[in-house]
Amino acid sequence: MKIHFLGTNGWYDTKIGNTVATLIDSQEGYIIFDAGDGIYKAKKLLVKNKPVYLFLSHLHLDHISGFHILNTFIKNKEVHIILEKGNKQLLENIVCHPYMVPFKGDVIFYEVENGNYSEPLNFECRKLKHIDSSIGFKLKLENKNIAYCLDTGICDNLATLSENADILITEAAMIPGKSNPDWGHLNPEEAAQIARDAGAKRLIMTHITADGYSNVDEKRAAEQKAKNIFANSVMAEDDLVIEL
Repeated sequence: MKIHFLGTNGWYDTKIGNTVATLIDSQEGYIIFDAGDGIYKAKKLLVKNKPVYLFLSHLHLDHISGFHILNTFIKNKEVHIILEKGNKQLLENIVCHPYMVPFKGDVIFYEVENGNYSEPLNFECRKLKHIDSSIGFKLKLENKNIAYCLDTGICDNLATLSENADILITEAAMIPGKSNPDWGHLNPEEAAQIARDAGAKRLIMTHITADGYSNVDEKRAAEQKAKNIFANSVMAEDDLVIEL
């Protein structure tokens, strides 16, 4: 199983990153978390005849902007889109003319809320703390617990999804030492604290603030602040691949 970080920026693209999209190539299929601009890189990875499962945390544009190119590389694939209850129609209001090409082919939607699900995969879903409604997920893939929690501030459901995760993928949308609890985002230290307290084995931070880091060295310095709290912390960069 490989985890490909296709885009790791929050808010907007910069020279060091596209907006957020993460792809897991697993035995169960291709699992994609969010569809920011970085999703275009998935075109070279979706080479096997396996279903695609696209989990959307919420509908902020930096998480769905990639839908305008999605139809170009999901042809002839079975596609499942998992999103929060009530969001299907909102998404279809954007993925349509005159904004972009509507969905084509075999696309199946699943609207979910807090709870455990067995379709289209086994996963847990919990509502997170954000300015607009956002949900996190926890999947078991190849006997590994993968938690994905963007965009969120500190909350009980984040801790629940993170508990004993083999991989916790969460955000660092704030620079070190800064917080904005009303908006609902984490800084690297907060992300590391969550991972440590939840007994996670590994923390990967993505959805990294686009206006807070002008170069990779600044990101590495922020990563070190997380490592001081939880040693197995990584601040993702575009095109990072984690193999499990």
